[in-house]
Amino acid sequence: MREYLQNIWTAVITIMIGMRVTFKHLFVPAVTIQYPDVKPQLPERERNRLYVNMDDCIGCDQCARACPVDCISIETVKGLPTEDLGKTSQGKKKALWVTSFTIDYAKCCYCQLCVFPCPTECIYMTDVYEFSEYDRDNLIYNFSTLTPEEAEQKKINYAQFEAEKAKEKAAKAAAPANPTAVKE
Repeated sequence: MREYLQNIWTAVITIMIGMRVTFKHLFVPAVTIQYPDVKPQLPERERNRLYVNMDDCIGCDQCARACPVDCISIETVKGLPTEDLGKTSQGKKKALWVTSFTIDYAKCCYCQLCVFPCPTECIYMTDVYEFSEYDRDNLIYNFSTLTPEEAEQKKINYAQFEAEKAKEKAAKAAAPANPTAVKE
């Protein structure tokens, strides 16, 4: 009987300890935020989604080489001498068409290693952190400003330019050298 009463007393004490914690928090105002409406304040150096300003991108591939998980892929084509590709916001002249610039956020580890080697500072971390998707294919972002048709046309134009240049070089090599040029 004594052991039975001792077990009841231990149970009551245990319940009182648990209820003390409950009652302590019962009358304290809640500190939760209403998440979808109110966003949490992020730390100063948070690392979230990457953004690429294609107006400043020169296609140097530095960011893709610095990426430890190979989530960045860049394809470029040289511009023709007759084309003006413009300049970056820092005044650097562009020489390459960026036909494809994709980032696979499913692979990205948000390490920010791709940001620092960029000479034109066109890739940077934004404060956007909500971009969950049901399909992994939706996490592949293409930042290129060229449509697939325009990109293909740039590749064809450069290939034709290279072919013409090779023909001219072959024609010059095949032409007989005339060492006895007539002076007038």
